[in-house]
Amino acid sequence: MNRTPPELLLPAGSLAHLRAAFDFGADAVYAGQPRYSLRARNNEFRLEQIAQGIAEAHARGKRFFVTSNLIAHNDKVRTYLRDLAPVVELRPDALIMADAGLIMLVREEMERGRWPEVPIHLSVQANTTNWAAVRFWQRAGVARIILSRELSLEEIAQIREACPDVELEVFVHGALCIAYSGRCLLSGYFNRRDPNQGTCTNACRWSYRTHAAGPTDAGDAQPLATPGCGSGCSAPPVGEGEPAAGRLGADFDFADEQARAELARATTGDGQRHPLADRVWLLEEASRPGELMPVMEDEHGTYILNSRDLRAVEYVQDLVRIGVDSLKIEGRTKSVYYVARTAQVYRRAIDDAVAGRPFDPALLEELEGLASRGYTSGLLVRRPAQAYQNYDSGHSAPTRSRYVGDVVDVRSDGWALVATKNRFAVGDELEVIHPAGNRRVRIEGMQTAAGEPITVASGHPLRVWVPLGEPVHGALLARVLPSTPPAAAAACSGQAA
Repeated sequence: MNRTPPELLLPAGSLAHLRAAFDFGADAVYAGQPRYSLRARNNEFRLEQIAQGIAEAHARGKRFFVTSNLIAHNDKVRTYLRDLAPVVELRPDALIMADAGLIMLVREEMERGRWPEVPIHLSVQANTTNWAAVRFWQRAGVARIILSRELSLEEIAQIREACPDVELEVFVHGALCIAYSGRCLLSGYFNRRDPNQGTCTNACRWSYRTHAAGPTDAGDAQPLATPGCGSGCSAPPVGEGEPAAGRLGADFDFADEQARAELARATTGDGQRHPLADRVWLLEEASRPGELMPVMEDEHGTYILNSRDLRAVEYVQDLVRIGVDSLKIEGRTKSVYYVARTAQVYRRAIDDAVAGRPFDPALLEELEGLASRGYTSGLLVRRPAQAYQNYDSGHSAPTRSRYVGDVVDVRSDGWALVATKNRFAVGDELEVIHPAGNRRVRIEGMQTAAGEPITVASGHPLRVWVPLGEPVHGALLARVLPSTPPAAAAACSGQAA
């Protein structure tokens, strides 16, 4: 039976991202002013670019949402209406907001007739996790709720049943935070760059060492080993009053935190915990030797140690069946390649689900061509703790293919001029990624931009000619990586072998 297709919503950090998203299948994009969204870096959308983006989206019959979802302090409340007014006059298709006070101010402007009516979508930053909260925001004039990433498929279905007349949006791909729906303070603590103001430094993905610890009689955490030697060595406990223990802070009480963890762990998951999960651990960040921080682990994992990336393409059919209105992909600071690739893959997944076709496992393989920290389905389906965390690496890496360049021109003989991003060579197999469909080509020759024969394109910012055939205008290129042994591939992708 055919179902109503949900909107496919892609991130746009620039106009180039917007165009790639629409070329490869997106129905809508979201972008925001740097000062008032949670992406102050890698964001070109000032007022002029927002105006152009809205115009281009509407010319294509697509939608453009303006993200304005910071958690505002008084200084930004003071300037907010002044700076948002010209954006609203451009008639975006929605404002994505999180701050209750700002939503109230915007709604007042619209209700008094001073601003045109623009729908408000409630950001994931508002942490909406239940049907009662959905109804509250609906009564406050919000047209769409972007549900918290902490919900399971079952909980989303329950909200849909209880709230049938409000739009629901769900994240299906991209980075996950170690905090509740992105409300994190690590970056603000370490660098004084507040994630809730758009300046996150991804402190959760820095390099940390763990140190075994135990509770003192007073309930504090105390190292069981000499600071700096890690959890694998033994040494006398740090004595009372010594500097390392003193840095832990007086407000951490092991017994109290352990009791809270025990109460919380019964609410989700299968109850299976790692044998070492009940021990106390201290973290030491690489650039701050000797500064030890207590950390607790529950059945979902040790969140300060780098979450895997969300990938829910295999659950698109479930979300379509539930009746979710919009499927959202994270990544306004990611590459144009990332936007094109995810748009293409999730477009196919949605179209298959709506048409009643079974899920195509090849879509999982195609997403392995994107750099990631390993994939997880997050909390959509409850899994053991290890499925959420990447304990080995804080950086992204592709496992199937690597983005190597963009086609910027084509000669009459079928040779394409490629603006290179990464190294590739004659003899390599390239995947040509194009809105009309993808194909693979073995590179049999290469020339410099001036037409001189070469065998290797060393990477950015070189431009080279290669024979690709047609269609190739607007294509992105990825080098197919050598096959990985099954066990290693499972480890890279975050899946069980």
